[in-house]
Amino acid sequence: MEMSTNGSKRFVFLAQDLLGVMEAAGRTTMSASAFNAAISACEKGGQWLLALHLLDCMLNSNVQPGIVPYNAAISACESQCTKCFPSSLP
Repeated sequence: MEMSTNGSKRFVFLAQDLLGVMEAAGRTTMSASAFNAAISACEKGGQWLLALHLLDCMLNSNVQPGIVPYNAAISACESQCTKCFPSSLP
């Protein structure tokens, strides 16, 4: 099932809201599942910079990332790069 651009952006806003609520509640660390969900939402919304930031926060919070957040962050970057740079490599 493919998601519309507006639907993807909604995931990003929800991820940002989740982070804001957790910070306001005094939660200094998030679970791996929360990070995974937020980074995956950024991937769907094409927010590569936020995805990388969250991955960095995950590492700095001593939460061990698995393959899911790495793949999601890479995919977010990849989708943005293909928009910015035409494929000139063989």
